[in-house]
Amino acid sequence: MREIQAEHIAEAVKNLCIQACYHLPDDVYKAFVRLKETEKSPSGKLIFEDLIKNADIARQGEFPLCQDTGMTVLFVEIGQDVHINGSLEEALHEGVRRGYTEGYLRKSVVAEPLFERINTKDNTPAFIHYKITQGDRLTIRMAPKGAGSENKSMLKMLVPADGMEGVKKTVLEAVKLAGPNSCPPMVVGVGLGGTMEIAALNAKKACMRDVDSQNSDERYAKLEQELLELVNKTGIGPQGLGGSNTAVKVHVEWSPTHIACLPVAVNINCHAARHAEITL
Repeated sequence: MREIQAEHIAEAVKNLCIQACYHLPDDVYKAFVRLKETEKSPSGKLIFEDLIKNADIARQGEFPLCQDTGMTVLFVEIGQDVHINGSLEEALHEGVRRGYTEGYLRKSVVAEPLFERINTKDNTPAFIHYKITQGDRLTIRMAPKGAGSENKSMLKMLVPADGMEGVKKTVLEAVKLAGPNSCPPMVVGVGLGGTMEIAALNAKKACMRDVDSQNSDERYAKLEQELLELVNKTGIGPQGLGGSNTAVKVHVEWSPTHIACLPVAVNINCHAARHAEITL
């Protein structure tokens, strides 16, 4: 049994929050450099230059990439041979509190969604998803999720008869609805199968994958590429001003489902597909 101090976890999460908001991940940065060369629209090329410059300024000056530093989404994998000395949940929330306060990141979370909508003033609570794994490690993957992209999420409960065409239609509908409002080029996460909530969770997981990754199942890897091509054919382009690169990547995650179900969820990231990870 391996022991991890709760205080160590809180500090790690604090640093992840600041890192993710200040430093565009290397996989996304490299994708911008590559896509700038393939972009057919002159204005699109200029936008990629601006996105790269913005990432450079943020990294060098220790500034947030974007004014919307998002809600904090955490995917936590806990080895069954790990013992947390203290409260894991409290440590995760405390890490977010410190990160957004000490990092001077915008606090965007309200305590209740409909009536008072009073700001919690420290960006807590975090939105945490746990998974028990083998081993004695604790892995935390976090993403600051901005509202401009999150608001364009979509969930549809299709039936098997809708098939592949129904899935493609749903993804394109979500992308077109998002248009320029999600600050393309986007990263599109697609969740298939499971139940209503599992499809949405799969879409979120897919959205947080590294952009240079692909699904381990060859069939779904092929679907990812087909969806990317369809999304880019919309011509929405960088920042919605037209062009050949509406999406950086489309990722698909799936789960088993009921014989009468075909849930489809779409979650969108803006061009600043921020994520950071640590294993303790």
